Amino acid sequence: MAKNNWFQFKQFRIIQERAAMKVGTDGVLLGAWADVSTARTILDIGAGTGLIALMMAQRSEAKVTGIEIEKNAAEEAIENAENSPWNQQITILNISFQDFVKSKPGLFDRIVSNPPFFTNSQKSKCGNLAMAKHNHLLPWADLAHGITRLLVPDGKLAIILPVTAVSEFVKMAEKEKLFLLRETEVRPNNLKYPHRYLMEFGYNKAETEKNFLNIHNDDGVGFTDQYKELTRDFYLNF
Repeated sequence: MAKNNWFQFKQFRIIQERAAMKVGTDGVLLGAWADVSTARTILDIGAGTGLIALMMAQRSEAKVTGIEIEKNAAEEAIENAENSPWNQQITILNISFQDFVKSKPGLFDRIVSNPPFFTNSQKSKCGNLAMAKHNHLLPWADLAHGITRLLVPDGKLAIILPVTAVSEFVKMAEKEKLFLLRETEVRPNNLKYPHRYLMEFGYNKAETEKNFLNIHNDDGVGFTDQYKELTRDFYLNF
């Protein structure tokens, strides 16, 4: 999405000069889609440049904690949070998810994550990019188990995953008694197969609410009204 060293949203700017992963559609989708209507404490796992943490702060009055294992990204996330209107609302920590779980932090009623999800593909030669894109440092089993250590009984997890990872993560989550409550199938347009799934999990098993979202119009020109409506509080041109 972005090739610049910064990306300007309506209410904040993301500096992304040193972080391996830049602002992308996946993060914006999750940050706009996650239900934070009653959230008081939010955890962003794999905060990157702080994009989703900032979106969570814009959309709620919750205390937001972002954790990021890669030093450069974490430092930029801290800078982005400090320069935002919500600098008293957001805390960014340079720590692995596993170590964060061990530190016995306070419990969260919302957890969001745009995690590294490539499992078997060839890793990037750039170590920081490989860390950001591949889940060798945060396997699905560790992620699912750790979330249950941090989520309150009526809490919710919101996550975005590629089609290839959905089945495995759902199985891991169910082993931890986390059940899929809401699912949005994301397609480039109505003529193409889905490439991402937005998913919400909770402890209370119920019938999954399913829908879909097309990002672009079928002619490939412009964005759908549905995508504009979801993200209009953030993008400058919507």
